[in-house]
Amino acid sequence: QVQLVESGGGLVQAGGSLRLSCAASGRTFSLYTMGWFRQTPGKEREFVARIQWIGGSTNYADSVKGRFTISRDNAKNTVYLQMNSLRPEDTAVYYCRGDQGSNNYWGQGTQVTVSS
Repeated sequence: QVQLVESGGGLVQAGGSLRLSCAASGRTFSLYTMGWFRQTPGKEREFVARIQWIGGSTNYADSVKGRFTISRDNAKNTVYLQMNSLRPEDTAVYYCRGDQGSNNYWGQGTQVTVSS
């Protein structure tokens, strides 16, 4: 089992920045990828960014490329999402996900609100 806890959400003005953190605990040695997703009311959860635990290869949604950066600190079992040039449309609950074989683990989510 893997437990994920997100932090770092909040309220920010358009153009501002936030950094989200996702701390993993439990059987973290077998995690393959970690990712961030987001969801707004009435919409499906959407992919934001992904990073491989080993090697650090990354992928981003087109909507955040050039503005968001995902990174990880293997020693701290933590993944980060640096969000710059935030827009009102980035407002959502952001979730961290860990992939372990065929299993997916989710955090509880953290609210990000961008005011115009």
